[in-house]
Amino acid sequence: MKESMRTSSGAVIPRMTAEQAEARSYLTMSLLDKMHLMPVGDPVAYSAAADGSPIYYFDPCRVREAPPENWYIPDEADLVQPMRLENGTLIGRMSTRRAAELGYYTRERLAQMHYDVPPEPAAYTLRGDRSVIYFYDKSAAVRQPLMCVRCGREVRYRRKLCRACFEADLAQRRAEGDAHRNAEYHMQRERVLFFDLELTGVYEHDEIISVSIMNGAGEMLMNTLVHPTHKKRWKQTEKIHGITPEMVADAPTLSELAPRIRGLFDAADVLIAYGISTDYAHIKYIYATPAERNALRAKTRCAAAEFVRYLQEHHPDLTHASLSDAMQVLQVEWDGVAHTSVADTIACAKVWERLFPHYYED
Repeated sequence: MKESMRTSSGAVIPRMTAEQAEARSYLTMSLLDKMHLMPVGDPVAYSAAADGSPIYYFDPCRVREAPPENWYIPDEADLVQPMRLENGTLIGRMSTRRAAELGYYTRERLAQMHYDVPPEPAAYTLRGDRSVIYFYDKSAAVRQPLMCVRCGREVRYRRKLCRACFEADLAQRRAEGDAHRNAEYHMQRERVLFFDLELTGVYEHDEIISVSIMNGAGEMLMNTLVHPTHKKRWKQTEKIHGITPEMVADAPTLSELAPRIRGLFDAADVLIAYGISTDYAHIKYIYATPAERNALRAKTRCAAAEFVRYLQEHHPDLTHASLSDAMQVLQVEWDGVAHTSVADTIACAKVWERLFPHYYED
């Protein structure tokens, strides 16, 4: 045999002995099969089998997990206690655990999972009384249509319900939601605050670099840049809100602004933001104790959550629920540049008033 070989892709691989391959931790295809792995790319070497056929070796650093359906492809000689079916096919005996690993299930289990049972079993096991239990390959089974969880008579359409049950459920949810949104809440505009933050990033360790606070009467009570004390650069979010490190170089820090923000928040009855969880996760640190933070949290309302509810009740085909989506669906116009804290604060107030037309006393 030659000292090198050209593979089908054109790569040239050397010939070596099995000992040399083992010293380099190279793996044969049979070893890869046993380890449920498959090569990525060409073999890196080869040797000759007793009959002269090549044995290929693969780099263990260039392998990946094989698909589960390839994990168990036995030869007839490898079958444990083989059984011949009526059509002549041989199947082997295996444990229930091994069958589950391969995706083989009993007829009853497949029925519970809403699958039609394949015509032929893939393996079998024996009960204590030596009666046979057949396993069937789930990948060869056909999924049955799932039935409505409410009436159980029709195929599912949405929310695990058939079309008729879904539409009845939607009508009920829409009526409840409309009652919630059209109720009179008698809130004073001056004591309802909308706010928005711009951040250096999306994680909790990121910092606030802009704060805007407005009341329900449209008065902008605070609109300021904030100088972060730890972050120096935020290139990814800078592309969104346009705030550069140079713009906040001379801005006050959050600790300097905290007394004024606390005063505004403490005097308010309700604090509203679009996606309140992110804003709360950063603004809560202006309060020192858990009790103060819990009191702040109790005042918050999420405009995004209310819009999602409205969307699910009136536009169930729509799935996007950003502030821009809410403005488009509710036909609200932007004031200012989108994705700045001041424009987002004004937009949030407009969306809220469109969702809750009788929210204020007037």
